[in-house]
Amino acid sequence: RHAGINFFFTFTTLAVNFAFALLIVFTSQWCLTHSFGILQWLHLLLWINIIIGLLLLDLIGAYTIHLIQHKVKWMWKFHMVHHADMHVDTTTANRHHPGESVFRATFTLLAVFITGAPMWMVMLYQSISVVLAQFNHANIKLNPAVDKLISWVIVSPDMHKVHHHFVRPQTDSNYGNIFSVWDRLFGTFIYTPASQIKFGLDVLQGRSDENIGQQLKIPFDNSIKTDY
Repeated sequence: RHAGINFFFTFTTLAVNFAFALLIVFTSQWCLTHSFGILQWLHLLLWINIIIGLLLLDLIGAYTIHLIQHKVKWMWKFHMVHHADMHVDTTTANRHHPGESVFRATFTLLAVFITGAPMWMVMLYQSISVVLAQFNHANIKLNPAVDKLISWVIVSPDMHKVHHHFVRPQTDSNYGNIFSVWDRLFGTFIYTPASQIKFGLDVLQGRSDENIGQQLKIPFDNSIKTDY
């Protein structure tokens, strides 16, 4: 039941992403044709362009929209579906309400436009993003020293588990998907031992995290508090 509902939301996420795919390709090609975007203006070595491009795509396409969804109440209600999961694992990575999938795809499109990233770089970014999302949602436990070490560069499982804690301030922290630098740079990084983490959201108590109908209705349920 747990995997089933998450696979349902994975399919809706894929459907939204395919709908945006042509727009993303067109935007990338337009930027290259018109020499528009940060990467098109810098004219740096290829490997430097790749690093800067991946960092900026992650900042705009993942970190920024994630942060906004936690700050804007009506968007937060769509994002609640992701946080409702009581058993976080790799299937949770793509557990997004279709409305949230539209938000994320829109910001990916915006990231491509701002950076002027070529399509091969967009595909590289999205591939890494998928792998890292599976990794940092995984129901695994690394050696604590190893987990802390890699969390200085990429988002580790224990770092992201904090984000799925059921109450603030942990819920409103650790927004990163690939790189951990943005959370550290903007002061949204919090460390909490994994043993103290409880998954879910207290404002959704009494609602099944494995009921598709209930989860789809969350953004439109006025009885759910947005200040938790």
